[in-house]
Amino acid sequence: MEIIKQFELSKEYLESLQQAIESQDLDFIQESLDGVNVADIAAVLDELSMEESIYVLRALPQQTAADILIELDDNTLFRVLKEYSEPEIASYIELMDSDDGADMLKLLGEREREEVISHFQDKLKSEQVLDLLRYEEDTAGGIMAKEFIRANKNWNVIQTINEIRRQAENVEKIFSIYVVNNRQQLLGRVSLKRIILAGENTKIEDIYEEEVISVPTYMDQEEVASIMRKYDLESVPVINAKNKLVGRITVDDILDVVQEEADEDIQAMAGISGDIEESDSIFMITKARLPWLLIGVMGGLMGAKIIGFFEDGLNKYLALASFIPLVAATGGNVGIQASSLIVQSLASKSVFDDTPFQRFFKGLMIALINGVVLGAFVFLVVVFLYGFEPIFGVTVGIALFCVVLLASFMGTVTPLVLNRFGINPAIASGPFITTTNDLLGLAVYFGVAMLLLNL
Repeated sequence: MEIIKQFELSKEYLESLQQAIESQDLDFIQESLDGVNVADIAAVLDELSMEESIYVLRALPQQTAADILIELDDNTLFRVLKEYSEPEIASYIELMDSDDGADMLKLLGEREREEVISHFQDKLKSEQVLDLLRYEEDTAGGIMAKEFIRANKNWNVIQTINEIRRQAENVEKIFSIYVVNNRQQLLGRVSLKRIILAGENTKIEDIYEEEVISVPTYMDQEEVASIMRKYDLESVPVINAKNKLVGRITVDDILDVVQEEADEDIQAMAGISGDIEESDSIFMITKARLPWLLIGVMGGLMGAKIIGFFEDGLNKYLALASFIPLVAATGGNVGIQASSLIVQSLASKSVFDDTPFQRFFKGLMIALINGVVLGAFVFLVVVFLYGFEPIFGVTVGIALFCVVLLASFMGTVTPLVLNRFGINPAIASGPFITTTNDLLGLAVYFGVAMLLLNL
């Protein structure tokens, strides 16, 4: 049994490791990292230069180095692969599960990919990886692994145990033994417990369970994650159009998918396009942020135009300017709250979900209550605490009420419309909603002021 050593990355250790790399002290590198979890070693490499990282990887056992490469994010892994020759990359991939190897190959260009494949020594691994490359990256076929254990329904327990021993050499974790017929079509599953408790000559067809949840190769990875979460599955078999068992997806693969989707949604809500991480280059991060920032700036310039249009009214009632931040901030907050709830409900769909009209009506009721409470509160503060005329307090209160209704409407409808057209609704919760609400909020604010204050 392998013992994982407790490890804490400290500044002192990092300095010692860098000194060891500079002096080519292989003994220190190997001994200090021996037994350390590969995820912790990957975290160490993130703090080193590329040259230092490559030196550490080559100092470690090849299987350990291959496991570390799996833990690296795509951008770092791509830079690491640029330092390796095609034969080296091929040797690492042959030590990985097929899905991890395929993911690594997808980072390479067409020419480099073909060159790496030509250096494969393991024919089975080569076939498995090539098969996975055919599938779209965000589908069940794209995230499945070809390593799994199957048993023919006609085998007896002794044959099955022997096959499990043989097949398990290439399978890191055994969750289920899938049962197939002579055409390799999925029939069901059988647990190790049932196999162990059954008699030696018992046929698998007599003890397997026909009820098994499977997913097709073309299913979106988010749907696969939803199914595994709903039914609390540790693994799920993947079948093709002919019901042939072609792979399996394990819970660790789904955790990666969930994290990836969550990161994408958070970045979209924040107005960051693309898959960006803090460690990326200044140019890449700027490229991802700038488009939405430009939209925000354009919205601000248009807001300034709206304010300029009501310049005469502002000269007459300078106090109106004092409440512009209140209107803009409240509208933005209400819009983001409304859109976030809609996005959340769309992400966890249920057969009993409300219809779009029901969602809109519910949002309208919430906005009415919030608008009345906020408008009344602001009226009381403006009149009794700030000492303005009642008509001015009514103006700000009604304007805020209208802005809350409008912002709630935008925050509710926009994600529903985007979702209807197949666009990620999470983008509605970012600068798009905020900028739109700022502009409309200002227009409503000054419109109410014109009516009630005779500007």
